[in-house]
Amino acid sequence: MDDLDMQVLQAAAAWHALGRPTLLVCVARTWGSSPRPPGSLMAIDARGATVGSVSGGCLEDDLIEQVRAGGVEALCAAARPALRRYGVSAEQAQRFGLPCGGTVELVLEPVSAHSRLDELLQARRERRRVERVLHLDDGRVELRDAAHDAEPRLDVDRFVTVHGPRARLVLIGAGDLAAFMSRIAGGLGFEVLVCDPRTERHEGQAWPGVELSTEMPDDLILRLRPDHGTAVVALTHDPKLDDLALIEALQSDAFYVGAIGSRRNSERRRERLRTHFGLDDTQLQRLRGPAGLYIGSRTPAEIALSIMAELVAARNGVVPGAGRAVADGKAAHDSARPGAACDA
Repeated sequence: MDDLDMQVLQAAAAWHALGRPTLLVCVARTWGSSPRPPGSLMAIDARGATVGSVSGGCLEDDLIEQVRAGGVEALCAAARPALRRYGVSAEQAQRFGLPCGGTVELVLEPVSAHSRLDELLQARRERRRVERVLHLDDGRVELRDAAHDAEPRLDVDRFVTVHGPRARLVLIGAGDLAAFMSRIAGGLGFEVLVCDPRTERHEGQAWPGVELSTEMPDDLILRLRPDHGTAVVALTHDPKLDDLALIEALQSDAFYVGAIGSRRNSERRRERLRTHFGLDDTQLQRLRGPAGLYIGSRTPAEIALSIMAELVAARNGVVPGAGRAVADGKAAHDSARPGAACDA
């Protein structure tokens, strides 16, 4: 779940607390092309105010118009959840601007005391992954622990959504690259933490929305216990700092572990981690180094973009190697360039 979904839940809970009739809308299923995947959320209050989205905008406009005209009860009779499908006919697809052949099924839920949004938000703050089971006959909600690979699903009488903690990015080393990565990650909904025990490295940069730590990297990783929603990237070029973080991160559930450095230094790092610290091949295969996708990056901003692209691909379940990794891209580029300098 991204940070926008957190904003949707917070808005729905706040509007309900103020006594405003509120509709929570969630993508349940899609067929063909679809602008938003299952689990995507939006909230609408009785005045037509919205947070989030379930399409490119046309479905939202239709739902807002109906809520303004007849209230939440116009879409959810007897204050019960309802299903609505868009795009079944060619006329609907054209009217609502859906992609060719696309069909979207939505679950419409009037927010009530049974919705348990405050409990759901608290679970997210505690970095717990939960399933929210909505009973379609009466709007009752159950919350229960969810597996890290659980997916939204719609049954005959229940709609199950999965709500995990906000994605978290831990950067080892403060500097220009960390600052650029922090900005990109913040826009992508990540919670960002920058760790560098060298306090002077924190100065000279603005860190809006970033948590700064001066702990030793291994202490920080042990304290955080990275889960399936956490990525760790080592940026210092200093083995005394990078290696400490990587040793612990590679033994955690982090979905992405990366480190910057040349191809040669990356191989030296792997050998060091294997020989001196006892990491096995399975653990070392998880290490993305040099981190990033090959885009010919040179500046800190371009390198940040390269790393974040690979990191987001990993978060979205893209198979490693589907995009050209930095090491492979550089090797291919160098082989095609006469007189290329060796990689230090």
